[in-house]
Amino acid sequence: MGLALLAAAAAEPADPWKPLRFLVGDWVAEGGGVPGRGAGSLSFQLDLEGKVLVRRNRADYPASAGRAAFHHEDLMVIYPESEGKAIRAIYFDNEGHVIRYEAEFVGEAVRFLSEASASGPRYRLTYRKTGSDTVTVDFEIAPPGKPEAFAHYAGGAARRK
Repeated sequence: MGLALLAAAAAEPADPWKPLRFLVGDWVAEGGGVPGRGAGSLSFQLDLEGKVLVRRNRADYPASAGRAAFHHEDLMVIYPESEGKAIRAIYFDNEGHVIRYEAEFVGEAVRFLSEASASGPRYRLTYRKTGSDTVTVDFEIAPPGKPEAFAHYAGGAARRK
């Protein structure tokens, strides 16, 4: 009987969401960067019977010198590539951006990295677990033709609701 249980456990596929489970839930966030200081909320929810992880994000930035107040919303669908080779994501926002990412896992952090391009910027979005209910977020951009020259664009801290 013990061997049968071991064989059944070995036959079960690994949980593709294990390194991302620390993000599942609803969050409130504050931060800043090039767009200015802002506040908002985000959520990570498993959907489609656990086949995808959906991130919804919204941020509001008050008016500042020379810039009107503005609102940002985005949606990112995270999914395991077939045969469990990689975790990928596709991002859409209310400004018309579409970004395709591949996830990298480093300790208690997940880094979403877009492909390098000679003609367009490269993006890196990092979530780092800082406590049981806290994370930091960092969004960086590298200029065209310089795929490793990332500069901070926006980021902050989030806490679970």
